[in-house]
Amino acid sequence: MTEAVDPQVYARMRKIAEELWPLADRMQGAWAIEIGAAGVVVMMSPVNRHEAIATRVVRQMNAQLPATHPDRDIVAQSGAEVEHPAVGRMRRPDAVVVPLDILEEPRSTVDPADLLAVVEVVSESNPDNDYVEKAADYPAMGIPLYLLVDPRKGLVFTYADPAPGSSGPHYSTVLPYVFGDRVPFGPWAIDTSAFKRYDDE
Repeated sequence: MTEAVDPQVYARMRKIAEELWPLADRMQGAWAIEIGAAGVVVMMSPVNRHEAIATRVVRQMNAQLPATHPDRDIVAQSGAEVEHPAVGRMRRPDAVVVPLDILEEPRSTVDPADLLAVVEVVSESNPDNDYVEKAADYPAMGIPLYLLVDPRKGLVFTYADPAPGSSGPHYSTVLPYVFGDRVPFGPWAIDTSAFKRYDDE
């Protein structure tokens, strides 16, 4: 269950995250600093097939966004830190869908209220982070759509309709797909035919 956190507790975690950011930038590989249910988490971002899938999703969404949102410059991109201090969470999705002018604001993080969707590609080492923790955190943050791609099993899940519940906020609509499907995701469609599993030769 994701509940409001003590502002002073979150401020301390946020300060630790800020101190770790420059260290992460100097470390070999791609590192992400997040604040989850367990506190401040430093994670190495996976590479190769994980990144290839994230890139394919971003490219497909950017090709469709001018048609689905012609009145505003909306982009899919990776690398944004998404922060909701009231629920004590700061996450770095593999991709976000967000108005470009929001990214031009002089802030280090994005308000989840500005997001149209988030995308995560499951890592080999820590699948619960995406399946359990982020599937709870993102609806608590008010993010309307969540796409979860699992290259370990060749599965894709779409999450929609955030709602409160007795055990905390959750997505009331979760639909499963397999690699090879054309996956409806909000007003978009993601062709997964070129996605590779981690164990594919």
